Amino acid sequence: MAQNIGAPIENQVNGADNMIYMSSTSSATGNYSLNVYFNIGTDVNLAQVDVQNRVNAALPLLPQSVSQQGVQVQKRSASFLMLIALYSEDGRYDEDFVSNYTNIYVLDAIKRLPGANQASIFGVVDSAMRIWLSPDRMAGLGITASDIANAVSQQNNQFAVGRIGQSPTPQAVQQTFPVTTSGRMSDPAQFENIILRTDAKGTSIVRLKDVARADLGRKDYSLRNVYNGKKATMIAVYQQPGANALDVSKQVNATMQTLAQSFPAGIKYEIAMDTTRFVAASISEVVHTFFEAVVLVVFVVYLFLQSLRLTIIPTIAVPVSILGTFIGMLALGYSINMLTLFGMILAIGIVVDDAIVVIENTERNMTEFGLSPKEAAKRAMTEVSGPVIAIVLVLCAVFVPVAFLGGMTGMLYKQFAVTVAISVVFSGIVALTLSPALAAILLKPQHGDKNRFFKWFDASFDKVTNGYAKGVSRFIARPKLPILTFLALCLGAGFLFKTVPAAFVPQEDQGYIFVPYFLPDAASLDRTSAVGARTADFMQKHPAVANVSQINGYSLIDGQYKTSTGVLFVSLKDFEERKDPALRAPALIKAAAADFSKIQEGLALPINPPSIPGLGVTAGFEMWLQKKAVAITASWSTPCAASSPKPRNAPSCAAFRPPPAPIAVSFWSTSTGIKPKRWACRCRIFTTVCRRCSAQCTSASSPRIHGSGRSFCKPSRGSG
Repeated sequence: MAQNIGAPIENQVNGADNMIYMSSTSSATGNYSLNVYFNIGTDVNLAQVDVQNRVNAALPLLPQSVSQQGVQVQKRSASFLMLIALYSEDGRYDEDFVSNYTNIYVLDAIKRLPGANQASIFGVVDSAMRIWLSPDRMAGLGITASDIANAVSQQNNQFAVGRIGQSPTPQAVQQTFPVTTSGRMSDPAQFENIILRTDAKGTSIVRLKDVARADLGRKDYSLRNVYNGKKATMIAVYQQPGANALDVSKQVNATMQTLAQSFPAGIKYEIAMDTTRFVAASISEVVHTFFEAVVLVVFVVYLFLQSLRLTIIPTIAVPVSILGTFIGMLALGYSINMLTLFGMILAIGIVVDDAIVVIENTERNMTEFGLSPKEAAKRAMTEVSGPVIAIVLVLCAVFVPVAFLGGMTGMLYKQFAVTVAISVVFSGIVALTLSPALAAILLKPQHGDKNRFFKWFDASFDKVTNGYAKGVSRFIARPKLPILTFLALCLGAGFLFKTVPAAFVPQEDQGYIFVPYFLPDAASLDRTSAVGARTADFMQKHPAVANVSQINGYSLIDGQYKTSTGVLFVSLKDFEERKDPALRAPALIKAAAADFSKIQEGLALPINPPSIPGLGVTAGFEMWLQKKAVAITASWSTPCAASSPKPRNAPSCAAFRPPPAPIAVSFWSTSTGIKPKRWACRCRIFTTVCRRCSAQCTSASSPRIHGSGRSFCKPSRGSG
């Protein structure tokens, strides 16, 4: 596969525009896949066209069987969006019926949904006529598998016969009838009656049933799917690049509810895994935090300004600035996601500052100079317009450069930084226009006396401020103390950098985990299914698990079909039901790893999904070892080989020996039982005497060691 199919395709695809790297996988089942990765920001549609053209150039170099079936080129996300299980609830239908029904009626409906056109069924569920050959009978009759394949190909065809009464005719006709023949064979008996060979007289006929049998079944049986202990058909829904995951999930759920109304009695479906649950829960928490931040800002503003009229102005400025941020996001093509929502949460505390600066200065002018609200607002704007503009420019100087960062880090923080920058710009505009207008309308020259609580708060805050000022003065008066404090902070920061776990993106409980399991190469699917059932049994009994989907024969790491691998898709219960830390994903992974370590037949690894959907198959990192073959050859002269019965030990062969390499050998003393230092010996496979100390080599193995009993080589310092 790698040599005959992979090499021609990869030679053509290599060097595609904006390509970073590519990786390919192949398996003994005849499957080959090539993943091509491009620079961030590359138009995936143009990249797909480029790769398709390059693959077409490689088609003439591929085997004929591959050219007939074709090579598919498609853009796809590496992560699963949803996993749907269909099964017979009461067992009245077998697995073939359920898979065939799913392939015909369910899969096509899901593919028609926007953003879900890459949905596929795990395994090949197409029906096929399977012909089982009898090698002994074929050998007795002198028939090969190629003869049978050619006979089936030639006789299983549909031919156009023609029409009765079709023009031109010698005279006018009243009717024209098309003549049809039987189409392609569909019954096993028809295939078994295919003629393979006859004699010249046609009396001796060898039919297919004489050397084989035919039955109708699935095209491929390389996968076995199990859902909560029942055989099932699994549909994997991938998110199309650029599609909204939440919208796709809602449409798939609605479509499945509609299709379920026409399911045959006894067939049931369940959403085995939905990765958007974590996204929806995260956005819900961010929305709650958004409103909590607004309430907190209003409370703090009212606490310090101590006037309801003064509080209304910055409170109005917040939603106006956020609305302007939405307008900017729409213009730039951004969506409401976790990054933009987090940016808005941070922006809430920033956008209110400009409005507070305006109204505080307006209040000060009214109090100190006795101006009317309108005149005080005008005077305030002449004083703070410059500082407000400076604040906007400084904050933009902090966040705007982040939008120009490259790589994956730049993509992660780009929308966040741009969202904050847009909100800051709109807050400055609001502070220069709306805030002074509202101050001139809403403020009053006199606010009356403050109540006891505000008087106590002002007095307490003044004490804290004065105490802080005195402490800073004393701190600065002793220069050694600030330096020591700074050094202590540096040491503390360095300690935290070493102790706090560092990661590109922290791992979280996303509501599901993976459990890939591996057996030795060439292990049968039965053995793999047994290990999968063992791991699935533990997961189903755990209180944090909602359902378990078991796919035997599928490799999660490279996406290939292998009989020695399998994977569990473990969906956890709702987050509200798993508030106990023992029911969280990290605790489940730890408990499962301890239990799976007892499995002797194979290796099972519970792992977290990637923190960012599409950024890899699993959490953590990928490491690839590149093998570079280096040919090492050694030649021996013919005269040397003929000069001695042991030519490799002969003195005349010394010039042809490879240079001896020192090896480190450890010896135990038989008298003291103390392990001495390590010796560098020159005993190799081609020598009988140590080149370092001339001691006799006593072992015939390679590399040879010497010394018996208490006799050792002299230690060589620094030799290892």
